[in-house]
Amino acid sequence: MSKTFNYGTDYLSIGLCLDIAAGKIKGTISENAKTGIISSWQAVKDIVAHEIPVYGINTGFGPLCDTHISESDTSTLQENLLKSHSVGVGKPIPKEIAKLMLITKVHALAQGYSGIPLATLERIIWHIDHDIIPVVPEKGSVGASGDLAPLAHLFLPLIGLGEVEENSKTISAAEMLKTHKLKPIKLGPKEGLALINGTQFILSFAVKAVERMNKALQLADLAGAMSLEGLMGSARPFDPRLHRIRPYKGSQLVANRLYQLLNNSEILNSHLDCDRVQDPYSLRCMPQVHGASRNAWLHLKEMTEIELNSVTDNPIIFDADDTISGGNFHGQPLAIPLDYATVAAAELGNIADRRCYLMSEGRYGLPKLLTEHAGLNSGLMIPQYTTAALVTENKTLCFPASADSVPTSLGQEDHVSMGSISGRKLHQVLDNLEYIQAIELLYATQAMDFRRPLKSTPILEACHNYIRQYVPFIKEDRLFADDIKALHQLVKDGELLQIAEEAAIKNNIKLDNNDEFGIY
Repeated sequence: MSKTFNYGTDYLSIGLCLDIAAGKIKGTISENAKTGIISSWQAVKDIVAHEIPVYGINTGFGPLCDTHISESDTSTLQENLLKSHSVGVGKPIPKEIAKLMLITKVHALAQGYSGIPLATLERIIWHIDHDIIPVVPEKGSVGASGDLAPLAHLFLPLIGLGEVEENSKTISAAEMLKTHKLKPIKLGPKEGLALINGTQFILSFAVKAVERMNKALQLADLAGAMSLEGLMGSARPFDPRLHRIRPYKGSQLVANRLYQLLNNSEILNSHLDCDRVQDPYSLRCMPQVHGASRNAWLHLKEMTEIELNSVTDNPIIFDADDTISGGNFHGQPLAIPLDYATVAAAELGNIADRRCYLMSEGRYGLPKLLTEHAGLNSGLMIPQYTTAALVTENKTLCFPASADSVPTSLGQEDHVSMGSISGRKLHQVLDNLEYIQAIELLYATQAMDFRRPLKSTPILEACHNYIRQYVPFIKEDRLFADDIKALHQLVKDGELLQIAEEAAIKNNIKLDNNDEFGIY
């Protein structure tokens, strides 16, 4: 993989975007991109010089679009834009999301249709490279006309205002500029509008959600397979022939993963001839349910990568005599897939909760509540209460923000996407899902231990053994919150997926047979 990415000319994948944010890849502007940026900036200067009326360059904004602005006031207009639009409220968004906003904005502006000077882009890249990231409040965008409030806060430090996070400390932008011997940028015509028009707030939440949900989907199959082993379920429903006659991409991938995770298991082989006709849906229908969530994830990934390589500014500058005031800033193309993915992520939690409940019932040879001394001990009675609470909370978060629209800007902006809310809600659901999956692992490892001395497959045994390093077998009641916390860390950090991957490589097992489900 190349260690350099060319903003504005190279194709930006989700994985590359995350790698730039992590400092693994350096983003630069190629000579070809510089030519386009300079040409677009010159076109804006020509528009101002010849007093060609173009929205946001020499006119007011929104309902003030018919108000003419003189050439001498165009710079003040742009600075006022950043100040007046910085109206975000709430907690700061995660630093990584704000950094992704900078990266995605540079890539959009560097395509040469926004009329912004090269020096401004170079200053933004300086922030990325030095990991000095603006503080951006989480609420205030309606997801159309661009993510105006969040982007205004994001770029206040360019003009010496707002706050930044540097070395884990929040300081004023003025102090940061002084420390690094930099001067505030004096914005030219169109600059402020180019900076705040766009979908980079929605997009950055989508980029991170694609990564997080991808991990959750992989873990859903892993935890589900371990639960199936604990419940002595059947792998017959994962036969590839079954899924060839209903060939959804997600279902086929999940069926293959489950088949590979369970193939040649001692536990599985020990009950091949039992009289159980079929398993409950939470086991039998994993390819269909997990697979449907994968299909939703795939749609979100595809839409996110289109947006990553798009220009979402307004107006678009082709040349001084050819500008278009359109609607590329509207967040609806991402808002709907984000809402779709939110439902899909919530469903992973729904079915995991059902498997937890199933393992606690005392069926299929397991002790009730997965404890040998129920009564004196409550065993794993109450962790399922937590999954039930989290599942219900996720259901309340599934109402699609994109189904609503509140007119703004005195009716000029009479339909908005609310995609910023869609993006934030998806992450709330993913937060809850990670805890649900941690609790399912608590149940599944306990259930598998009741099948000893029989062993599962190399991958599932490796995961089971790794979990047991942090969470010992439950013999009597203890503080289960500590177990959940430890497992949540393994889920959140992706450690368990890494153990599974290493075991798969060691045993020459190919879990994923479709590269389309990757993020690079």
